[in-house]
Amino acid sequence: MLRRSGLQALQALLELARHGQQWSSVSAIATAQELPAPMLEQLLLQLRRAELVESRRGRQGGYRLSRAPEAIPVAEVLDAVGAPLQLSEGPAEGSDGRAETQVLQSMGQRLQNAIERELKQLTLQELLFDLESWKEYLSNEGGLMLG
Repeated sequence: MLRRSGLQALQALLELARHGQQWSSVSAIATAQELPAPMLEQLLLQLRRAELVESRRGRQGGYRLSRAPEAIPVAEVLDAVGAPLQLSEGPAEGSDGRAETQVLQSMGQRLQNAIERELKQLTLQELLFDLESWKEYLSNEGGLMLG
């Protein structure tokens, strides 16, 4: 359902979101998220072209979010790296002329539309909240799972 490039782009952006307006190098992001640096660099270039991140060269450079995490919908991230969430395709429309086929195709389209609506509303900020909640829950001290 979700392509690897989409997952990795979201991982990278969550790492940047955790650091606020600080610049983060490709190697720091790759290490923190256990991602291959060359692939990550390509994803970050795509995200920069989509104006989701900004970059700065030099010793104190790197990448950071170009907008606040609450202003970045997940759908936009997935689109930026060419990894929109898609349900698996069924038979071609009207392929066998059966009413059952039409009903199931209609259901599939309704589900796809619902997924697209949700991804347009779900923001990086919400994922960051979930991430921090899970980290707290999984820590040695336990904690309360929120959200």
